[in-house]
Amino acid sequence: MITREEKKKLIEQYGRHGSDVGSAEVQVACITERINMLNKHFGQFPHDFASRTGLMKLVGRRRRLLDYLKRCDQARYDSLIKRLGIRR
Repeated sequence: MITREEKKKLIEQYGRHGSDVGSAEVQVACITERINMLNKHFGQFPHDFASRTGLMKLVGRRRRLLDYLKRCDQARYDSLIKRLGIRR
């Protein structure tokens, strides 16, 4: 899980204003952080298939948010992809 401090840093870094927690950029950043944590977890526990199912759901949710952002504002999408280091 992401701690409050980590989430607050993500909101400050990717949010559009100080209390922005619902924008697509913040949501994608939080989901990406969780995905990265799960990838590290699978390095230690490769046979944890229940968590792998959760990982696939997170990846799908992030994909849908990124597709929405790409449809609505291509410049914000490109900026977010570059800052997060997601290859697409």
